[in-house]
Amino acid sequence: MIDVAVEVFPGVFRIRDTCNVYLIVTENTGERTAVSIDFGSGLALDYLPALGITRITDVLMTHHHRDQGQGLPLAVEHGARIHVPPVEVELFSRVEDMWQRRQLDNDYNVRQDRFSLLESVRVSSTVPEYRSAQFGGVTLRTVPTPGHTVGSVTYILERSGSRVGFSGDLIYAPGKVWSLAATQWSYTAHEGPAMTVLSCYLLQDELLDLVLPSHGDPMNTPDDALHLLAARMQYLVDSRRWHPWDLADRLRNPFLPVTDHLLLNRSSLSCCYLLLSDTGEALIVDYGYDMTTGLPTGSDRAARRPWLASLPALKAQFGVSRIAVALPTHYHDDHVAGLSLLREVEGTEIWVPENVAPVLADPWLHDLPCQWYEPVPADRILPLGQSFAWNEYIITVHDQPGHTLFAAAFEVVVDGVTVLFTGDQQENLGVPGERREILNYQYRNRFRLGDYAQSAELYRRVGPGLLLSGHWEPRVVDPGYLDYLAYAGEDLDEMHEALLPLDELSLGADGVLARITPYRSRVVVASALTLTVTVRNPHRTAAETVLHPVLPTGWSTPTPEVRFFLDAGEEREVTIVVRCGSTAVRRARVSVDVTIGSLRLGQHAEALVDALEQPAPNPIDPLRTGP
Repeated sequence: MIDVAVEVFPGVFRIRDTCNVYLIVTENTGERTAVSIDFGSGLALDYLPALGITRITDVLMTHHHRDQGQGLPLAVEHGARIHVPPVEVELFSRVEDMWQRRQLDNDYNVRQDRFSLLESVRVSSTVPEYRSAQFGGVTLRTVPTPGHTVGSVTYILERSGSRVGFSGDLIYAPGKVWSLAATQWSYTAHEGPAMTVLSCYLLQDELLDLVLPSHGDPMNTPDDALHLLAARMQYLVDSRRWHPWDLADRLRNPFLPVTDHLLLNRSSLSCCYLLLSDTGEALIVDYGYDMTTGLPTGSDRAARRPWLASLPALKAQFGVSRIAVALPTHYHDDHVAGLSLLREVEGTEIWVPENVAPVLADPWLHDLPCQWYEPVPADRILPLGQSFAWNEYIITVHDQPGHTLFAAAFEVVVDGVTVLFTGDQQENLGVPGERREILNYQYRNRFRLGDYAQSAELYRRVGPGLLLSGHWEPRVVDPGYLDYLAYAGEDLDEMHEALLPLDELSLGADGVLARITPYRSRVVVASALTLTVTVRNPHRTAAETVLHPVLPTGWSTPTPEVRFFLDAGEEREVTIVVRCGSTAVRRARVSVDVTIGSLRLGQHAEALVDALEQPAPNPIDPLRTGP
């Protein structure tokens, strides 16, 4: 008969439940308490008296699966604090969103996100990845180990001269996993198995003496167990590829020198570049998904994993003491996803161009694609058209609309070469023996006519020797290439002029003449919210503009009609105060009916409002309130 409760390490008890639950025992002011790694169905509570434990103070979850935490409501009732991986927090604290919104018809998302809790639980905190923290008197270090799920983590305990890793479902036994199906994050792809390989290598670097898995028995030769799993999983990855993928080399050698003091991280999505200083510090341009193996299906928070997996190689191979500053070229998630983690762990300061900073600071302000989930406030805001000094370098910030209105290019001289970082402005559609840049404009990014002519003029004025873009190989710049970009910019404008009725109305490339900000809001029911409507006159003469707010039933405004005149081409902001109704609603639609002169646009712009009952705000999801 299998013992349900066994001491597997001094002061660590395993409870066999729907998963292995580990109780780390400690003495607090004469009281014998425990911290639980995962919680299963809650069976551990029945064994506390026999183990001489008065209570469980904290529960740390390795990942979101239901077998790990279906009993968490009992833990909350018991009085324990719940701590969860940051990538998967919404699958604990707001799991109803997943259940209500998850696509079921024509579903190609094969991630096991539906193996989540059935109901939300109150979460006390997210665990600090790459750092140590105390929980109920027990110090644990959190290490990201994606593979079984995107957001999985391992907790490391140092006690009695040994290092113990609570590895969740990364590994079941030497060379084995509990579930291969869980590692399949998208249809026919191999992101999860490849991440498992990388996580095994990184956990080997932790020099553990014991691994305690969520399923399976303790492993007292972790290095061998992890090495065997990495090798077998690498074989699986290669079986689904045309060519073998050397993941060990990708992890250990992610950086390629562009010049002596400029590196390209070949493992990241998008490209990120490191500018090396003789002080030992580094400056990073863009930092999205480091050491990526591909993007899993889905755009929910639990599908996106920022981590710092390339940093050990950077420090070991190039003598970098720290990444001092990060510069984003624009706000898209694949360029900024890792910035906050970099700041939290490395103390990196985020310096942001003045046209990008408001978007990063408030992702709900505008209706824009590809935004990161949480605000990324700037430590320093960089004026456009000006230069700043960082150690021995002088860097100039240039306005660079095109791919998006909210973008900048950075100019710097490195090792005698003028370099221009341009983000995603151009797209390389190369074929063997040939390279061609396609202008990477997207209408929802606020592309405007004239943007690419402006950037072509900028490149000619700067005259860079190297142009470094967001997803493609460095481009050596010659006069013919600059001529091509100038031609392509003019040609793009001419195409739009031929296809759109711009000779009659100045509609712009995207045809949007009115917008409402903030695009998304969260307020308490029956409270007031101030919205700003920005309107532009497309006529060649002045025109009277009439706005009629369109509100949900039970909502009101003191200004049911707003009238004003706009000069030809003039743009103006108008504020409208809206009072929400008394009923809670999610994503209530507030629109504005727009007429500009003879142009009847109708309900041309909208904003979304969550009106909530007065809650006790979740500490990790603070209420956004209106005025």
